[in-house]
Amino acid sequence: MLVDLKKANLEEFLKYKTLYYDKIDFSFVKSSWEKLSKKIKLPFVIHIVGTNGKGSTGRFLAHYLSKKEFKVLHYSSPHIMKFNERIWINGFDVSDEALETAHQFLQDLFELELLEKLTYFEYTTLLAFYLSKDFDYLVLEAGLGGEFDATNVVENNLSLITTIGLDHMSFLGNTVEEIASTKMRSVDNKMLIGYQVFPEVVQTAFKVKEQILKERNRSIEIIEVKDFEKYVINNKFASYLKRNLHLVIACLNELKIPINLELFDDVPLFGRCQKIASNITIDVGHNPLAATVIAKEFENKKITLIYNSYADKDYTEVLKILKPIIKELVIIELDDKRVVQKEELLKVIKQLNITNIETIKIEENEEYLVFGSFLVVEKFLSLIGFNENS
Repeated sequence: MLVDLKKANLEEFLKYKTLYYDKIDFSFVKSSWEKLSKKIKLPFVIHIVGTNGKGSTGRFLAHYLSKKEFKVLHYSSPHIMKFNERIWINGFDVSDEALETAHQFLQDLFELELLEKLTYFEYTTLLAFYLSKDFDYLVLEAGLGGEFDATNVVENNLSLITTIGLDHMSFLGNTVEEIASTKMRSVDNKMLIGYQVFPEVVQTAFKVKEQILKERNRSIEIIEVKDFEKYVINNKFASYLKRNLHLVIACLNELKIPINLELFDDVPLFGRCQKIASNITIDVGHNPLAATVIAKEFENKKITLIYNSYADKDYTEVLKILKPIIKELVIIELDDKRVVQKEELLKVIKQLNITNIETIKIEENEEYLVFGSFLVVEKFLSLIGFNENS
């Protein structure tokens, strides 16, 4: 069915958009932003790039800024249950009405060719830009990239670098250095480097600084956060989130905003090592870095792992890392062409000598971990009829 993009509501419009793509063409979102920038004024932009921890870092920061009565928008991706989760404004997911208003504005502003060419992520990034106009802060989480990510079409005032590892290698590079470079080349002014597993990440930062000075005649500032035990996190949060909290506090110090640790206690972190029942934890992690920190959270325990994976993820390494905590594993069925073939996943499970069971059955005396991606968590929550607001 052909869709009239100039008349479609946002839901219809996004169904038409390409959600996943094989190559990045920065030109369309760049020309779109050139048009939009003449109509709106962006707030102070805090850009968050990295492999793991972007979502929780952004939410810690946006929540705190909101508590301090700044007007703030946090843009993240993907969502778990509903699109509105991607745009969080002053403590709440954006309303359907505000989204439609922004969508109508962009439809009127952009010619049909741009509306057709922009990807799902690029268009929703532009929606977030519009909705953040005249706010105090825009906390802007990059998608999979950095330098050529849609979020990098605007100048960032401050960049937060979360943990970087091997992921999205077909887009970003085959080594930690290459991936770190691609992500860090998005920096425009100053970067704060958070907790890193690989020392070459920090080394890469100084190489990127030299490149940017040579190519753009711009000197960027690098600040490395080093003490990750200084502040205590509320024990309701997974311990690894403390590292992200320390990066956020370093950011607040840069902004000269006083620190009150109690304001972090009620930060909602949907899907980040979150207990939704006494014996069920959901986590949207999907790569070896995420598996390593989640395994630490469950060390000396045995869990039933509810799992699946995209074919381009290192699911073999993920399962190797999680094996010490797995009592048994059940593959949650997903209807998505990017998901690994079940036969391939079963082969790895058998090679690792992990017990596989066929059906999900929640027992009170067993502990469950739902892990693998946003898609895995979304499917599980839909199966059990979970409502985040209930």
